[in-house]
Amino acid sequence: MRASSMTRILVTGSNGFIGKNLLAHLSLQPDAIVEGVDVQDDPGRMVQLLKTTDLVYHLAGVNRPEHEEEFFAGNAGLTGKIVEVLSACEVKPPIVFSSSIQAELDNVYGQSKRLAESALVKYGEAGGTAIIYRLPNVFGKWSRPNYNSAVATFCYNIAHGIPISVSDPNKLLELVYIDDVVHSFLSERERSERGTHWRSVSPTSKITLGDLVHEIGLLRDMRHSCVVPDLSDPFRKALLATYDSFLAEDDFAYSLKTNEDSRGTLAEFVKSTRGGQIFVSRTKPGITRGNHYHHTKVEKFFVLEGDAIIRFRSIGGGDVLSYKVAGSELKVVDIPPGYTHSIENVGQSELITLFWSSELFNKENPDTYPLPVQLP
Repeated sequence: MRASSMTRILVTGSNGFIGKNLLAHLSLQPDAIVEGVDVQDDPGRMVQLLKTTDLVYHLAGVNRPEHEEEFFAGNAGLTGKIVEVLSACEVKPPIVFSSSIQAELDNVYGQSKRLAESALVKYGEAGGTAIIYRLPNVFGKWSRPNYNSAVATFCYNIAHGIPISVSDPNKLLELVYIDDVVHSFLSERERSERGTHWRSVSPTSKITLGDLVHEIGLLRDMRHSCVVPDLSDPFRKALLATYDSFLAEDDFAYSLKTNEDSRGTLAEFVKSTRGGQIFVSRTKPGITRGNHYHHTKVEKFFVLEGDAIIRFRSIGGGDVLSYKVAGSELKVVDIPPGYTHSIENVGQSELITLFWSSELFNKENPDTYPLPVQLP
């Protein structure tokens, strides 16, 4: 790269799925001057930018053209033009190229990608730096349904209530998340070795189309079941981010199912087989909730608004313990097992409380036993 305190970076395909995500991350780097070009731009502008750049992320390409010859013009032809311009530069800037694992196949798209790779290999042999990533199916925010991947299509359709069609539920997909791709691309800024280098992005995930649809369906159903999937799995966490990015802008909010009685209301918010559940209650003045204990289940009470007294008594005997809490304190009270407990609204307004329980409520085995805290 040219010696400078600022690195001039050019991103081709800047309006595409990967390009948009890469530009968003590059915009956070204070030592980079970033330009983007896309198919609708004047080709002369790209040529001028290539002549003054320090690093090229070549992401532009053709995936689903109307005519087969567009594959070769948009993939091999465009790459050849970029190599031609950069080869004439006094200092040859590195090129990071987003190829595809389909370059290993003998379809037209794969052939066009292999030709593009060949041009870059020659660039590396002639003293330049060519870094070629053969990517599997990439998924994440800003991907285009019916274009970039089955993940985008399924997420969009399921989020918008559009029927989906799965021709072969057992077909296996290899997927890589957009942020992992971008982080790998950004790491190339720290490399300086000449020649041609082949890269891959990790981790990748493999899943069948049938299982993919099932996983996305669970994400959709979270609004009704309140059950959050196991997000310790990086793929599932990335899939959740992708699915939510396809929500309609007038569909970000939803109402919780509430249970109402003379005491007030209660609603479940978040449930997890690994992390228990969170629910919220609104309690009228003068009302007491609880007066029960648990053998194994533990809870946390967090008063968000209002004034309350939380009382405890060991089921083995002893004095009543009292904790006065208010919404202004942001204080959490732990509810140990073996203590019968209650919460009373002692204020003049509604009491709003957030509860966490260490396990999901199971009506067949609730581990909840009635017992008054205060004896007659």
